[in-house]
Amino acid sequence: MTVKHYEVHHRQISGGWFRAAIFGISDGLVTNVSLILGFAGANPGHSVIRLAGLAGLVAGGFSMGSGEYLSMKAQKELLESEIEKERQALLDNPLEEQQELRQIFIDRGIEEELAERLSIDLMRDPDLALRTHTREELGVDPSATGSPWIAALSSFLFFSVGALIPLLPWIVVASGNVMWWSVGLAGVSIILIGAAVGHFTRRGVVYSALRALVIMGLASVVTFGVGYLVGVG
Repeated sequence: MTVKHYEVHHRQISGGWFRAAIFGISDGLVTNVSLILGFAGANPGHSVIRLAGLAGLVAGGFSMGSGEYLSMKAQKELLESEIEKERQALLDNPLEEQQELRQIFIDRGIEEELAERLSIDLMRDPDLALRTHTREELGVDPSATGSPWIAALSSFLFFSVGALIPLLPWIVVASGNVMWWSVGLAGVSIILIGAAVGHFTRRGVVYSALRALVIMGLASVVTFGVGYLVGVG
């Protein structure tokens, strides 16, 4: 009897790029189409709506980028502080740290004798011991705490791409009301983004696409209604 071996391939999503891309583009798209439609509801004129959309793109992009930088910088500094504490503990109390690691392995179901050998072997290499302790206790790798600058730039770019989509008709056409072109582009884009989420997560392409469209539609209708009721007077 021949036994077939199957190798399962997994997509690399641990770096957070997928979340950043989907969240950034979706946020930019929904935010700016809602802003544009809010102004369009008040009917202040083509140039004013275009200016509002451009301001929304720039302000939103910098807000997303700076917010991502500050939050990730704080998280990175906190993790580095905890990692440094762990490094110092390994230097000051190696026996206690070895016993702590042994107990972690036992709690995970490893036999006591094997857990003892593993913990002793790991403690012989300071770098390996630090990586193991931080992974087990903090859930992070000391060499993979992330880059705040990369996160900030990614958020800025993804948001800007999403925010540019509903703004394009107002830039390409010099005057007149192109609201439905803006709505159409935004609608098609959010459907594609939702479908991509459904495809990658295997939760249903149609369901994810319609869910994204409904969320954007609700936000757009509300802001358009507010703009229409308030007006420019």
